[in-house]
Order: sequence, then C-alpha cells, then structure tokens
Amino acid sequence: MSKHSRKLQKLHETGGKEETAILVSVVRQYQTEQQTEEYLDELAFLTETLGAKTVHRFTQKMEKPDIKTFVGSGKLEEIQAYIKHFEVDMVIFDDDLSPSQMRNLENELKVTIYDRSLLILDIFLKRAQTAQAKTQVELARFQYLLPRLTNLWTHLERQRGGTTTRGGSGEKEIETDKRDIRNRITLLKEKLREIEKQGETQRKGRNGIVRVAVVGYTNVGKSTLMNLITKTNILAENKLFATVDSTVRKMVLENVPFLLSDTVGFIRKLPTHLIAAFKSTLDEIREADLLVHVVDISHPHFEDHVAVVTETLNEIKAGEKPILLVFNKIDLVETMPSEEESMKMTELELEEADFHDFDALAEAYGKKTGIPPVFMAAASGENVEGFRQALIAEVKKQHRKIYPHYLEDETFTIDE
Repeated sequence: MSKHSRKLQKLHETGGKEETAILVSVVRQYQTEQQTEEYLDELAFLTETLGAKTVHRFTQKMEKPDIKTFVGSGKLEEIQAYIKHFEVDMVIFDDDLSPSQMRNLENELKVTIYDRSLLILDIFLKRAQTAQAKTQVELARFQYLLPRLTNLWTHLERQRGGTTTRGGSGEKEIETDKRDIRNRITLLKEKLREIEKQGETQRKGRNGIVRVAVVGYTNVGKSTLMNLITKTNILAENKLFATVDSTVRKMVLENVPFLLSDTVGFIRKLPTHLIAAFKSTLDEIREADLLVHVVDISHPHFEDHVAVVTETLNEIKAGEKPILLVFNKIDLVETMPSEEESMKMTELELEEADFHDFDALAEAYGKKTGIPPVFMAAASGENVEGFRQALIAEVKKQHRKIYPHYLEDETFTIDE
C-alpha cells in the first residue's frame, strides 16, 4: 500500500483532521450556470455526508469528457497545482468515470479519486444498518470496484481496515486482489440469496394488509414525516441518504390497519446499476398499494426533483401505483399575496419575490396523479391533520379493494 493510502487510512480510523476534497464537473452545452451550481451544491452535500470538507470547485465546459482523463490537459494541470499547494486528500467527479479514466487520474493526481457512483456507494455502506442492506451495498461496491483496481488501493484499504501491507503494487498483486474480490462477490451473493428468502417469507405474511411506502428525493423530510405520523424515532437529519434501510411501522387509523414504510431517497443521475444497492427498500415500493411522494417545496428546483422521482418509479415498474403527493416545508416558502397585500409591495419586490401558488400547484399535480396533493410542514406540524385525513382516505380505498365488504365501524387488528 502506498504512503498516501496509509495516511488516508490512519486518518479515517483515528478520526484525525477532516479530509479535504475538490469537486470537478464537466459542464455540457445545454447546462445553465444555475444548474451547474445546484449540481455542485448537491455534490458538496454528498461529500459532507461522507465526512469530508469541500475546499474548491473546478468546472470545465466541454461537449463531452476527455476519454483519458475526463477533463482537458490544461484543467488537469490546474487541479494538480491546487492539490500540491493545499495538500488535498481527494478529488470527486460529478459523473461516473470509466475504469481507465479512474486509473489515469489516480496516476496523475496521486490522491483518492471518487466518481459519483462510488461516492454514493460509500455513503450507503456507511449508512446501512441491517444485514440485508449492508450485504447489498458491499456487493454493489465490490462489483463496481473490480474493473477499477488501481495502484493506489485506497478504496479497498478503507474497507479492509488498513491491516494489509504491501511490498509493491505490481500486476501480480492486482490479480491477487481481483481473485480475492471475485471470491468475496460469490460469498456475498450466496449470503444475499439467503437473506432475500427470509425477506420474501416476511413479506408474504403481510398479505391482506394495505401497504404504504413513503418515497421522494433525498433530504425532503420523509423520515420527519414518518416520525410525526407514527410517533416513533426514525433517524431524521439534514444529510443526504440519512435513510438507507427501509423502516416498516404498523399503523391503525380510524380502525383501518396498514403498514407504513420509509425508503431511501432518490437522487439525480443515479446510475441504473446502483439501484441494486438498495433493492430491499425498492421492494417495499414495488409491493406497496399506495405511494406517498414527499416533495420539498422550498427547494428552488423542486419540480426537477419530482421529475427524477417519477422517472425512477417508472424504471422500477412502480409508476402506475396510486400516489398521494405531499408538498412539505411550506413554512419555508412565500405564498401568493392577496390583492390587498400586493398593492402594498413595490414593483421590484413583486418581481424578485419567489411566490408559490398552492391552488395552481394543486390543480396541476392533482390532474397528474388523480389525487389532490397535500401542503404541510412536517417539522413544525403545520397541516398535519390535513395530511392524516388525506392518507386515511386513500388507505381506505385500498383497504376496500382487499375487503370489498368492509364497513366503516369494523375494527381490525394486526398480528405481531
């Protein structure tokens, strides 16, 4: 293992100084400056979630990434100079790198290289709690790393715990590691098959009960909403992918039992091969009778987030399910002023204000989903009752599909 890798591993293990990162993005012709900043802000948030500090951002406008080093030679020299001067620990790219690009970049820059997929996989690995989630993420990570083995060994050493030492880094050692990884992949697949058999048995036991899955873009407040409605204490924090494992809670509202599950947040540019890394939570979505799609309406590009979630749901064959749309965090946005209020505002104030017309949104999205959306603020508790009533109304619709002769005053119980 190189001195650099040992240094990073030691810091990682002992909780030394915070690791520093440079972010790199290739800007396409169709991409606006505002979009570029938003994408890099999200990448910085991912970097923070991993546990590193972003110290600089590099962007380059190109029709397509360089086939060898992703960025052009001039930009690569700029990055090299910055790394050398400020002793940066890692460089993170906002796209996936090919095995040859990753290898060339590590050889040129002599630091840890992350692409978008590997960054998300490492966050998943850090966040996973259940045996199934840990196994799935570890398997996906090894499958992703196998063709990307390089001479620096950094990502593998992080997972091994830094106990391995090497006399060199030649082809024989690469082949040895590839064989070790292939063996590990085989074992993980066998382990996962056993875990999934158990999961299938558990899910079969839920037949006859309405199943509701909470979905949405990452960090929109899904776990906060779950805690509010179930009165439990699911991890809810201001970080991307705070939830990786699916969390299922048994609920009874107005005598109707149902299962409510929290799921991992979706994110833009999530490669298809990464979907397997959280298969367990996606199974909850695929098998749900009703989806509660939570949207952070305070985000300036919430409509793009809605589109990302809708596209992902279609990819996993869940796009046709009934969807209750919940616009969350309404306490953080400005609503359309009344005629009297607008008369008191200057033209400049009216022009610069970012108003949200809830009536127009309700009409537009209600037509798309067939169910009127709910506007609320889970953190402050605003319109919780409105959400509760909308949820129970949709749950009852699904309950009647299972039990056509259901009466409103019937009382059901859920077996433990």
